[in-house]
Amino acid sequence: MNTLLYALVSALRCHRWLRMLACAFLFTSLGNGLTQVLVFGLLLDWQAPASLLTLAYLFATLPGFLGSLVGEKLCHSFSPITLLVATECLGLAALLFPLLGIHFHSITALLAVHSTEAFLSGMSWPALTLLFKRGLSEAELPAATCLENIIFASQVLAGTGLGIVLFHSLPAMTLVGIDALTFAGSLLMLMLAGRSLPSLAPYHAAETARPVAMRWLTLTPQQKRSLLLLPALAAVGSPAMALLPALAQQIEPEDAAGLALPLLFARSLGQLCGPLLLKRDSLPHFASQNRLLLLCLGLFLIAYGVIPLLSGVQILGVVFLAHLASNIVFAAGTFSVLSSFQATEVSSASGKAWRWQTVSASLFTCIAALVAASLGPMQALYSVSTGALLMVAGIMLRYRQ
Repeated sequence: MNTLLYALVSALRCHRWLRMLACAFLFTSLGNGLTQVLVFGLLLDWQAPASLLTLAYLFATLPGFLGSLVGEKLCHSFSPITLLVATECLGLAALLFPLLGIHFHSITALLAVHSTEAFLSGMSWPALTLLFKRGLSEAELPAATCLENIIFASQVLAGTGLGIVLFHSLPAMTLVGIDALTFAGSLLMLMLAGRSLPSLAPYHAAETARPVAMRWLTLTPQQKRSLLLLPALAAVGSPAMALLPALAQQIEPEDAAGLALPLLFARSLGQLCGPLLLKRDSLPHFASQNRLLLLCLGLFLIAYGVIPLLSGVQILGVVFLAHLASNIVFAAGTFSVLSSFQATEVSSASGKAWRWQTVSASLFTCIAALVAASLGPMQALYSVSTGALLMVAGIMLRYRQ
């Protein structure tokens, strides 16, 4: 067996702290997925306009820019596990926003929880990457790539699946209570992971080394390319993901929530399965091939482009295939950052990649929202994502290996 999943299983068997960390983020992802279903479900039930549904994606990404700056700076003074515990505590406190939103029927409060989660995700990303770099050997980095992908996908895979089942069956307040329980479980797992961290003794030298300031002009072409892969994915994928609820509203105006929530689940399932198709030994080669990565992004865009021609289960299948392709690029981008930088640089590199990804997603989401308001969601998808794909092709050509 040479798959990324097998590499992850092997690493989990060797490191108790990694097992506890994985459990912690699965708990958090479950809760965040529930929150996402709750927010989008209520927005659709309250008949929010298409432009606002698109901007909701912006509020779920842009604060991550500031969060990554904070997380990168704090990594210089605190251990990664301490920062991860802090983000979970703040995430638990942020559940006050949906409570206020439900009680006062406030769209602003619902969007605030998205912004807070984005900030905390950006804050935790440098700490998580640094922990992987210090705690795992070079040969085990594909396992970290696989785990990051599972964390990313399960945020709405498990949570969305459960949310779809429970959204119209339980009161909204009860869903928030379940979310709070998942955060409590995550905090417990992180504390158990912290007790296992003395096993990282061979890597403690990296913890005491002073961070190295990164300058773009001093980076190698490979390092520059690794920093640009995730922003490139965001440029092509963000308009489509931001427009997904609005597309559902256009296709099924009488039952937008009934279509949008299964679409979110299909999207997340594709995000989970895509990188698992890759082999561990072939990941470095795949991550260096511009042609293959552009092919994946092109397939993603084509899949979304044929949505208006389909219906029902066919739409779910196409969305699944689209994100199967896009998250292969996500796996390549996360692996490139982990493998291209030393332990003293990786928190800074991952923070920059996260910020550039956030700026890219926010910029193209804003453009998509403006175009959707005047021309409609499908026209916005065709024009904005196609333009982004051409731009990405030019960037990859500039930094080809």
